[in-house]
Amino acid sequence: MISVDNLKVEFNATPLFEDVGFVINRKDRIALVGKNGAGKSTLLKILAGLQTPTEGHVSVPHDCTIGYLPQVMVLSDEHTVMQEAEKAFDNIKQMKARLDEINQMLAERTDYESESYLQLIEEFTHLDERFNMMGGTNYHAEIERTLQGLGFEQSDFNRPTKEFSGGWRMRIELAKLLLRHPDVLLLDEPTNHLDIESIEWLENFLATKANAVMLVSHDRAFLNNVTTRTIEISCRHIYDYKVKYDEFVTLRQERREQQMRAYQNQQKMIQDTTDFIERFRYKATKAVQVQSRIKMLEKVVPIEVDEVDNSTLRLKFTCSDRSGSYPVICDEVGKAFGQHQVFDHVNLTISRGDKVAFVGRNGEGKTTLVRCIMQQINDYTGKLTLGHNIKIGYFAQNQAQLLDENLTVFQTIDNVATGDMRLKVRDLLGAFMFGGEDIDKKVKVLSGGERTRLAMIRLLLQPVNFLILDEPTNHLDMRSKDVLKEAIRQFEGTVIVVSHDRDFLDGLVQKVYEFGGGKVKEHLGGIYDFLRDKHEQLMRQGADVNVNERGIDALFANKAQKKELADEAPKQPKAGALSYAEQKEFNKKLKKAERMVENCELTISETESAISILEAQMATPEGAADMSLYERHQKLKQALDKAMEEWEVASEELENLKQQ
Repeated sequence: MISVDNLKVEFNATPLFEDVGFVINRKDRIALVGKNGAGKSTLLKILAGLQTPTEGHVSVPHDCTIGYLPQVMVLSDEHTVMQEAEKAFDNIKQMKARLDEINQMLAERTDYESESYLQLIEEFTHLDERFNMMGGTNYHAEIERTLQGLGFEQSDFNRPTKEFSGGWRMRIELAKLLLRHPDVLLLDEPTNHLDIESIEWLENFLATKANAVMLVSHDRAFLNNVTTRTIEISCRHIYDYKVKYDEFVTLRQERREQQMRAYQNQQKMIQDTTDFIERFRYKATKAVQVQSRIKMLEKVVPIEVDEVDNSTLRLKFTCSDRSGSYPVICDEVGKAFGQHQVFDHVNLTISRGDKVAFVGRNGEGKTTLVRCIMQQINDYTGKLTLGHNIKIGYFAQNQAQLLDENLTVFQTIDNVATGDMRLKVRDLLGAFMFGGEDIDKKVKVLSGGERTRLAMIRLLLQPVNFLILDEPTNHLDMRSKDVLKEAIRQFEGTVIVVSHDRDFLDGLVQKVYEFGGGKVKEHLGGIYDFLRDKHEQLMRQGADVNVNERGIDALFANKAQKKELADEAPKQPKAGALSYAEQKEFNKKLKKAERMVENCELTISETESAISILEAQMATPEGAADMSLYERHQKLKQALDKAMEEWEVASEELENLKQQ
């Protein structure tokens, strides 16, 4: 649908990337990856038509619609959540106004045979078709499903958007974007402000309902569950892989090894040629060979090797003295802000050496309980006991604001580094994307993300025995997250991690505390054990609801069935009205139509069962990473839609026969 040809972007005469060419096809699911500063966001802006390249062009069909979600955007505060979401259907409202206008014109005109009249009818037919296909006037249900999928409650719909934080308002913008169903979705870090449930909902939406998608994300699990193609920007060029992210990582390593071998061979050839030139430069008998080699060297195109991956760098949190056996004990703890009860009757015990996760939707009290543990909030109810000799290292979401703005990046870390780590400050900064001249920058000129990464490095170097990390991965790329994850895993003390990043939590925590509905529930096992149990619980609840609904329907079905049969009986052809042959032919058509309806209903039932089984598999850790399950899920959904259409046609035909 979109064709990119010979694209080049320069900043101050330095190329960001060049000779970029690729095609975005219908139903493509593309991950756009590369180190920070490689040009990912710039490329998305060019595709969205918001930025012009230095050279090359992007071809977009005139009827192709593009939806773009940037990392940062100006948000409106003038409407309620529902009113803001309804803006996604402004085009439908315009179509409805045009349909009404055409309808009025057709009613008033009498020149039924004129060309303009026929053109109006054709426009009305085409517009009405599109209007119904896009939901017509029944789009409110879709708005509600989308908002709830992204974490909003029914009670939030009529609240002004200005009452919500920036993260929640970004969710509203994402909802509007998804509701428009553009032909191509361009998403820049869409999971930054989402909780695990909303991320899973978005994954399912993008994998099954969206058209073409290109996204930038540092959430490895999200990329693996959504994308089937990976485009990497590296060394000013792109490399296109028709695989999901994990497979791309393996292929990229193989490519880099090949590049390194080719680079080493080229360097050896250059050195050998240079040695030959120096050795025989002043010998007349070798003048021709020397000139030939000089020209050959001038034509050599240097082989570039991808940036070195420092994710194997081993770092350790400095663990101080041994703490007491139970760093945190909560006994019937509760906290309310005014009339709003955040949580109540919280009972939990965290043992020394435990690594636990706090998960749940935003606003359910995860950070509030952390602040109670940190003794930043003291007016809670119940009893909260901290263990003996606890030394807490706390990473808050606003931790970056506490840095000294007048120090350089290097000074900030060098001042807290001790022992052997002082010799590794530059390596440590490099692992968290501070390289070259970046280490001499003053803190006051750093972006919010850079400050966050710097604050995380400081925490790495402090001697503590209890780590509390509130959304530590929000501004880290995958390499930095791997470094941090390994450091936490090797930490000998106790850890609480508040995070929505499933891949980061996987293999790191052994216990999950779920916050929701004013309660805190303990789940033993890792993050994927928790998610699988939660999905199974939801499926059981869904099955119970379906059974109850069928039971209620059955009560009315038996009463209504006799009435329907009585109503339909007179509509059957009378014996005397048709000849024997006609009656036989009619019965044959009737039985065939009934069989067709029964077959369609059987197909629908079997397909729905297959979808349920597949969704249960997708809820497991193995299934969540298996893209083939999402492809089968999408095909089954398409088959179900087709079966429903066939059932509607067959049912209508059967009904027409019965009314003859």
